[in-house]
Amino acid sequence: MAESESSAGLGRRTFVTGVVGLLGGIIAAVVGLPAVAYWLGPSLKKQESDAWVPLGPVENIPVDVPTLFSFTRTKQLGWERSATSYGVYVLRAGGQVLALSNVCTHLSCRVTWSPERDTYLCPCHDGHFARDGAIVSGPQPRPLDRFALKIEDGTLFVHIVEA
Repeated sequence: MAESESSAGLGRRTFVTGVVGLLGGIIAAVVGLPAVAYWLGPSLKKQESDAWVPLGPVENIPVDVPTLFSFTRTKQLGWERSATSYGVYVLRAGGQVLALSNVCTHLSCRVTWSPERDTYLCPCHDGHFARDGAIVSGPQPRPLDRFALKIEDGTLFVHIVEA
């Protein structure tokens, strides 16, 4: 029987082994390629790092009163999904609009508007900021951060840049 396999060139055992190997490879490709795409897909997507967030109609913002707007942005990096909360104080005065971060520049505590003192107050270290975000007193190294803003069709948008 050994002579017949060598004379024919392809024996039954070799043929069956080849067909099983070929079918196994096809099945592995059919199952494996979508699985690889599923696992690698999120890491290959382009991540947006900035956005214009609508805060609402400008005429709804009180004049000469800093108004806090809070919102959350969700970011997905690969398989990790994280949510970041933002707070923006918007001040409309003298025909101009100013958007300030509510994060203190010293230790990143959240500042609050104190109408009695006419300042933004940081509770962590008793830092005070003026209406325009300038330093009044305290250990903070710089004024409150400002957001770029634009007004389109009467709606105020603030520009958020995520690191």
